Amino acid sequence: MGRPTLAIRVPATTANLGPGFDCTAMALTLYMEVEAERAALWEVVYEGEEYAGLSGGEENLIVKTMQETARLSGAEAEPCRLTVHSDIPLGKGLGSSATAVAAGIEAADHLYGLGLTVEEKVRIGSGIEGHADNVVAAIMGGAVFSHYLDGQVETVHIPQPDIGGVVLVPARPLATEESRGLLPESLGHADAVCGSAANGVMAAAIATGDWQLAGRMMERDVFHEPYRTQLFPDFERIRRFAREAGAFGTAVSGAGPSVFVLAEAGTEERLAERLAGEFPAYRPMAVRASSAGAAAIAV
Repeated sequence: MGRPTLAIRVPATTANLGPGFDCTAMALTLYMEVEAERAALWEVVYEGEEYAGLSGGEENLIVKTMQETARLSGAEAEPCRLTVHSDIPLGKGLGSSATAVAAGIEAADHLYGLGLTVEEKVRIGSGIEGHADNVVAAIMGGAVFSHYLDGQVETVHIPQPDIGGVVLVPARPLATEESRGLLPESLGHADAVCGSAANGVMAAAIATGDWQLAGRMMERDVFHEPYRTQLFPDFERIRRFAREAGAFGTAVSGAGPSVFVLAEAGTEERLAERLAGEFPAYRPMAVRASSAGAAAIAV
């Protein structure tokens, strides 16, 4: 085995934050690391049992992203052997697929000398994902608010949100397609207006650091949580308990099945302990917002 020529680190993300459906996301201090070395054939080796079932060849999402990124940039994607370690729960609403896409874009940019701008990385990632929330946060870090239409991405980036939280992770994974299948095809005008207003106020509150207001707005979603929380028998009880324990707000993380609890930075460890004692069916993970997005690190 040769010495790795490149290592990439990418953060997990939590998306939607309640009313910010397919718009809002925040990077978290859980990471995937990918080491790459030149090879005769594509190969992906995952460290850890949770990711062991993923494809290890050219059908792998990181590999496909590297190939597509090179193609879009007019370059050739030379084969690599990738070694992947991840702290991010797979299929639990923490952007594991977006993290793989961000890792593939960053690896291709460095290995093939593409010279991509952040805007180009965001556009490529959003095109691969089909929406711009998780993947933009994974690429840029911090908190992001994105609009994606016809291949164009507009993003507002909050680079260093000073906030903590707890992710409550259940044992069973959930495919995004399964969760999206619960959503209605249309929403009433009045409900949509209310949800849009909640997301606008939440975005402004995050931008100005008013986390109490942001937490209240997190809990006023009409776009997806009313339909998805049937999958979470303890959701309302978690929300009440977290509030009583001092949290700012609670939301389904991405498409689920994890639950994200927003809390003052520095209180997340204690809050995780309290939630663990009350909700043993979930594994609590204390996190903070990550200002670091996808980047090369020292090998």
